[in-house]
Amino acid sequence: MRLVPKTMEHGWAPYIWLAYFSFFFLDPIFGHASLQKWLFTILGTIIFLILYFAVFWLKKTWALVDIALMVVTGMIYAPLNIGASTFFIFAAALLPFAVEKEANAIKCLAALVGLAALETWFLHLPGWFFFYAGGLAAVLGISNIYFAQRNRMYKKLRIANDEIEHLAKVAERERIARDLHDVLGHTLSVIILKSELAGKLIDRDPGRAKAEIADVEQTSREALAEVRSTIRGYRANNLDAELKSAKAALETAGVAVKAETQTVALSPAQESVVALVVREAITNVVRHANARTCSLRLFPVNGSCRLEIEDDGVGGFSSEGSGLRGMRERIEALGGTLERETNGGTRLRIHFPLAVKLDRCL
Repeated sequence: MRLVPKTMEHGWAPYIWLAYFSFFFLDPIFGHASLQKWLFTILGTIIFLILYFAVFWLKKTWALVDIALMVVTGMIYAPLNIGASTFFIFAAALLPFAVEKEANAIKCLAALVGLAALETWFLHLPGWFFFYAGGLAAVLGISNIYFAQRNRMYKKLRIANDEIEHLAKVAERERIARDLHDVLGHTLSVIILKSELAGKLIDRDPGRAKAEIADVEQTSREALAEVRSTIRGYRANNLDAELKSAKAALETAGVAVKAETQTVALSPAQESVVALVVREAITNVVRHANARTCSLRLFPVNGSCRLEIEDDGVGGFSSEGSGLRGMRERIEALGGTLERETNGGTRLRIHFPLAVKLDRCL
């Protein structure tokens, strides 16, 4: 496809449509035209082909000018070759694809039919010239309005689908980035703490130092497995295991832990979000708070779940980092809210509605 651009999405059809232009040669053939008339016919054919293929390349405004020139060429050739009605037919067929609004397309078609009628009347052309140049052209033009509008609708749908696909990819990248941040941020903090502790104990208590190094190895292996499963998108966070891990991480950092957790009926998606939030919040306490104590409360209230994490550390910045931003996005996705206070330590309060379970009625 060299002449017709792919953006028009007509495929090979424009070449097939050219078969209708053969009517332009009937008059010279059956009228035993002279060489001069044949040369004039060939010139008209070349002009038509240039105008015809130019329609597919030009922008809509210039395509209208191109179609108008096609009609003018047909009017010039009509007195010498009645088959010039094909110029009107092609112009009417192409017109709806160059005009966006249906009303404007109908007005242009009416003007084209009017020109065909005026030329037939002024030049006393045969009635069948107007039948083709006016009647058939109008029928094809009106029918092509439907196809042109359908093509525009499909184009808009494709653009919308492409945009949805792009947004889905962006959302997936952001999800993976949040998961990797939560997984690696927590795990690396634990590895650093245990490594520092092992370094301090290696001379005083080699046995315990060896145990801490073994924990570092085990934690590293678990982190590698979590990263792999996160990338695959199949990671399922167990809240109980995350709470135990959070308590162990705080105790390793020398932070006294006070945990009060009640049974909350969480869906798998909610449990995964709460587990990730706990992981990120405890990681921040271990890495940045310099706290001596940390309390963690999880309990249901009025059909909702409430999570509170509070430490007596140095507090934090008012601006949100990527970790806190990720927590907020996860909670808001569940229809909940996240509140954070940083005066005299850090207090994190998370609240979201629990999934409503409907009994099946018979």
